[in-house]
Amino acid sequence: MGELGKGCAMSMQAKSGKMRPNHQEMIEILEARRDLFWGKGSLDPDRDRYVIAERILEFGTEENADAITRFYGDEFIRKVIRESANLSPKTVNYFAMMFDIPREESRCFSAERIRGFSGGHATAAHENGRRTMKVSSVSEMRAMDRQAIEGLGIPEAILMENAGRAAFEILSREWGVAGRRYVIFCGAGNNGGDGLVVARLILSGGGTTRVFLVGDGSRFRGAAKTNFDILAKLAVEMSPVSDVEALRLALLDADGIVDALFGTGLDRDIGGVCREVIERINAACLPVLSIDIPSGVHGDTGEILGVAVRADHTVAFGLPKIGNMLYPGCGLCGRLHVSHISFPPSLYDDEAIPVETNGFIPLPSREPEAHKGSVGDVLFIAGASGYFGAPYFSAMSFLKAGGGYARLAAPWSMTPFLATRGSEIVFVPQAETTEGSLSLKNRDALLALAGRVDMVVIGPGLSLADETQQLVRELAAGIEKPLLIDGDGITALAGHPEIIRGRRAPTILTPHPGEMSRLTGKSVMEIEKRRIPILRKCCADLKAWVVLKGAHSLIGTPQGRVFINLSGNPGMATAGAGDVLTGTIAAMYGLGLPLEEAVRKGVFLHGLAGDLAAADKGEDGITAQDILNYLPYALKQDREGLDETLAERYEGPAMV
Repeated sequence: MGELGKGCAMSMQAKSGKMRPNHQEMIEILEARRDLFWGKGSLDPDRDRYVIAERILEFGTEENADAITRFYGDEFIRKVIRESANLSPKTVNYFAMMFDIPREESRCFSAERIRGFSGGHATAAHENGRRTMKVSSVSEMRAMDRQAIEGLGIPEAILMENAGRAAFEILSREWGVAGRRYVIFCGAGNNGGDGLVVARLILSGGGTTRVFLVGDGSRFRGAAKTNFDILAKLAVEMSPVSDVEALRLALLDADGIVDALFGTGLDRDIGGVCREVIERINAACLPVLSIDIPSGVHGDTGEILGVAVRADHTVAFGLPKIGNMLYPGCGLCGRLHVSHISFPPSLYDDEAIPVETNGFIPLPSREPEAHKGSVGDVLFIAGASGYFGAPYFSAMSFLKAGGGYARLAAPWSMTPFLATRGSEIVFVPQAETTEGSLSLKNRDALLALAGRVDMVVIGPGLSLADETQQLVRELAAGIEKPLLIDGDGITALAGHPEIIRGRRAPTILTPHPGEMSRLTGKSVMEIEKRRIPILRKCCADLKAWVVLKGAHSLIGTPQGRVFINLSGNPGMATAGAGDVLTGTIAAMYGLGLPLEEAVRKGVFLHGLAGDLAAADKGEDGITAQDILNYLPYALKQDREGLDETLAERYEGPAMV
């Protein structure tokens, strides 16, 4: 609890002897700590009343919530809950339920797009807040630029100046400017124009710059031409990139590099002298700042177009582009920053932009009277001879992630062995084929059992036996509860999309790229190059939620939205990790999250558990058992506040 909160609590307890707030006492506390709260100056009584209510709610309990309601009035408290951007999601959840207010009506979850906080009682401006940020395609950003210039009347020169200043701010903060020498590589478009602004600002800040141009100044247009003409009149040396010897000498004497060669519109492989320039940049062992995206990275896919700059920092303008967020391009950005360059929220937070980061979703609280049936009852249909890990990991991860009742329907012959590892699981032994997989004879009994649970998970380790694959198809068609399909279950249904489309209850699929290839008919290579458009089409076609697993897993919805998940690490590329994901998602649904939020939260916590395991053990050698074991710690950190390093990473791009 912060100093102000402690003062509020002490005042209420010591002076009043009870938790009912005294308005005058609270004003005294605020006046005594004015510098801590909002700076010096007189207190506005109306604002003060609102702020006091925020603070009491934030540090409150049911008892003093009742007192403050009597003191201020029910309607006023409802107004605070709906309009405040300074309440944490945990507080909003608690009091919104108490006052029967839909959570989405709170500003914390809608207008300000604040999805949560990394710890403590933070405000919407908290630097570690895990918010959601839109991610644009190249064409969406071009439309945004056009609307800003033509629709809103913001001159192109102002946008370019703002972009250059944002890049300069990072350069100045990270490496300093005065007395420093920077080499700036500028292309012939607006990306190069941004670089010219940076060159002028470095000169103004007491630094020295050497600019290398692709072509000559005659190729610049508009605001870029204006900035070229200004720079030509200043003490800044400009040379063509074809002057290899001058470039070599400049890099030997430089303190840092600014990459403004190619922007997000690049769509061809880089060759010739520009390829040689990028190779020299990468070999220079100097800090590099890339403007908008590292040159050579495709703005819509993250694909490397022959060769690409390895940056230490990248500043994206307007919004991060898809190529900034997806690998391999994401791995070349270094620390990613974003500047809105004076775009209004109506542009950069437009709901028409379908892609965004997977922001924070608060976990439901565990009620004091909770029992195993109230926090999720899930049936897992999994396992076959030779596949002992998949059924265990999927069912046990459900329990480790907070779920209450895991029922595992596996072949009877393997059940005793599974029970020695997971005695907490409730086993439902099933008839099996001669191959040791689930028999079609189990269909009616499994359908009946599925009707009594909250969710069904089908597929982990089921095998590709013909009879079992037919069982999956008939069960998927008949189960009328939310159904999560993974692994061999996806393979069984890949050739029968009409079964998935025809389901009345929600369907979740969790394919890796190979399984996605079977679902869509696209090659793995094509999927890796066009992950987002292929995922969106698949979700719309199947009317399902699809988690496309991989580095920065993607969560697609039937409505065409895509969430980019930022947790996880390469050490999680291990057998059984996907099975742990299925159980984690199911647990989030069991805890009470709406289905879409359960999928998103499950993906995030699965990655967080892997990150915690890697932090303790290193990425090499992480197993599915490690991820499973760290799930309780992941939930604990998520509720109480993340480590600062992880919080910064999950926050996504840093605002400039």
